[in-house]
This record gives sequence, structure tokens and C-alpha cells, in this order.
Amino acid sequence: MKPLYNIATKFAEKALPLAGRFNHKLKLFTEGRKSVFDKLKAEIDTDSDYLWFHAASLGEFEQALPIIEEVKTEFPKYKILITFFSPSGYENKKNHPLADVITYLPIDTKKNAQRFLALVKPKIAFFIKYEIWPNLLSELKLRNIKSLLVSGAFRENQIFFKPYGSFMRKALSNFDHFFVQNEVSVELLKSIGFNNITLSGDTRFDRVSRQIQYNNKLEFAEEFINNKTCLVAGSTWPEDEEILLPFINKTSEEIKIIIAPHEIKEEKIKLLEQKIEKKSIRYSNRENQDLANFDVLILDTIGLLGKVYSYAHIAYVGGAAGNTGLHNILEPATFGIPVIIGKNYNNFPEAIHLRQLAGLFSIKYSSEFIEVAEKLITNKDFRKKTGMISGHFINSNTGATKRVINYLKALPDFS
Repeated sequence: MKPLYNIATKFAEKALPLAGRFNHKLKLFTEGRKSVFDKLKAEIDTDSDYLWFHAASLGEFEQALPIIEEVKTEFPKYKILITFFSPSGYENKKNHPLADVITYLPIDTKKNAQRFLALVKPKIAFFIKYEIWPNLLSELKLRNIKSLLVSGAFRENQIFFKPYGSFMRKALSNFDHFFVQNEVSVELLKSIGFNNITLSGDTRFDRVSRQIQYNNKLEFAEEFINNKTCLVAGSTWPEDEEILLPFINKTSEEIKIIIAPHEIKEEKIKLLEQKIEKKSIRYSNRENQDLANFDVLILDTIGLLGKVYSYAHIAYVGGAAGNTGLHNILEPATFGIPVIIGKNYNNFPEAIHLRQLAGLFSIKYSSEFIEVAEKLITNKDFRKKTGMISGHFINSNTGATKRVINYLKALPDFS
């Protein structure tokens, strides 16, 4: 299996630049990787020790952030390297102030793995959630560099737990320790012979719980909401918007709605605007406007959604109406508000759990959304009780970051 994997990665390295001619994301993916080693040679300080964090994309980066923040406080002598697999992660976070070096992860060929580690020489490698790269992990093991999987989440249908999954099980064996989100992951890893496991929970809970402590004030949001009830629909896709639109177009003018589309593309925002019958305005057009006169605000920018949720009375989180994947329900839940999502959430344990606790509602159709939303709007006691469940859910699941930091503090050769 390993020879086939190596052939496939080498083929991908050669073929992706051609594919990038026809796809913008693939172009970013391949063009960004052309300069990885030159960037590392130029920016890595050979007199310093590095802690390396690898995240697939933005979601995994958010899971890494609480640990990065803590290690910078607890172990200030180390510099931070962050790598991304996807363009959406790298392009959005390539200038993040917490890191000393940020770059793409090279394609996982043996040669690239050797070259990468020879340049970086990390003290410890942190892989976030799902990132399992066989050649890199093998090379880390050969060089006696500790590798940790953080906020890991495993499912029974993954290749590691199949009869034909021995190659990927071998890749897992290179990890020094697994910090996993749930008991299911613990039992699955134990079933294939691993015991170097800590049930730590998900660092995203630590991340979102801190949001309350930050300054979340947004003057434009206060002006727009104007002391009325506000629904924030975050990270929406067209499938989500089709569910939301009948409610938006029929609801009272006393309800304010903020929509933050997942993709900030002109053609998609124009289409959304055409379907909204209420008075709407884009965030980018807010200057010299009396925002209180509008019913719908389209957040055509990134980086503000976490703060905007602090103004919501109800949140709708996108991604589960279709098959793109549910976005972060923890961001609104931390502010103690009820959360509504679509129907496809079975691969998201936090959504399953919060629904079981009755802090989250899953809907399939516009009619269901209208029914749930109107009950939450008109019944303030019901809304408050549901929101309290969400807030308690966050508070009772924090602590994953501390467990990782305690592990690091206990290492004899790490300080």
C-alpha cells in the first residue's frame, strides 16, 4: 500500500499544476507550494526552536489557536510555525500575528517530508483533528520528533478501522500521543491497539469561550439592530438561504436579520439581494447610510461573524441544509443563544449533543424554520431557557487546551 501511496502523491504533485489552470482554488494550492522551501529558508531562524502546528483549513486553525496562545505564554522561548493544507486556510491567515512563520504544507512525498523537516527541525509537531500524512509522520518518528494529534475525532467508517486499513494504521502508530474529542474516538483507537490516548475534549470550546472576554462592540451592528430582536444567519450557502428567504420576506419589520454568506462572491450576493423583498443593505455599502432603516444586513466581509453573534437573539448556522458540512455552532452558542441548523449534521458530535440537550434545533424545510423561529421570537422565556442550555454546553466542555499544556509541562526534555 505504501508504494501505491507514494506513486499517488508524486503523480498529484505533477498533475495538480495542470488542473490549476482550470480551477482557481487548485491554482492557489499549487502556486503557493512552489515557494514553500524558499520561504522556509528565508524565514526560519536556525538559532531558534520551533513548535509546528499543522491545520487543514480555517476550522482546524481555530482549534489550534487556544494551544498556540497558551504555549506562547507558558513556553516563550519557542517560535511558532503554522502550515495549512488548503488555500482558504492559508490565504485568510497567512499574516496572523501569533505565528513567526506561516506557509503551505508541501505535498506528502517522502522527499518533501525530508526536505521540510531538515529545514524546520521542529521540537514538537501538532496535527489538528484529521491531518494524517504518512510520510511526514514516518520522518518525524525517524528523527525522534514528537508528534501529537490534537482534538482528534474518529469514526467507525474511517479507513483506520477497516480490514484493509493497515497502511493508515501504521501512520497512526507514529503519533506519540492522541488528544481526542470524545469517548467514541478513545474506544475506536483502543480497538486497534492504541493506549497513548487522552480524552481531552475539543479545543474549539476553549476558543469560543474566550470570545465573551474580548471586546465585541460593533457600532454598525448596534445602529442596524436598533434595540430590536435580531436573527444572525452565519456561514450560509444557497441551500440555507432558500430555507431562510420565506421567513425573511414575511417576518415583521420588528425583526432584524444579519446574513453572513460563506462565500463572498459578487454574483451570489447579487442573487441573494434579488430574492430579498425587505429593505437590505450590504456591509460594504453602509457608509453614509442610516442602517436603522434597513431590515436585512448582508455581511459581505470576513472576520466579523464571531463578534456579530454577540448581538444575536437567535442564530442560524449554515452548511447543514446541503452537503457542504455544518459550520461552527459553538461560536453563537457561547453567547447563550439558541441555534438552528439544517438536517445534515450526523458527522458533527457537538451538534448531536446540543440537540439532545435541547439547545439546538434541526430543520428540513422553510415551514419548519418559520415555526421554530417564530416560537423563539414570541416566547422570550422559551428563548432564554434554550439559550442558557447553549451557554452551559460551552462552559461544561472547556479544558482541552489545559490538558495538552499539562502534557507538555510533564515532558522531561521540554520547557
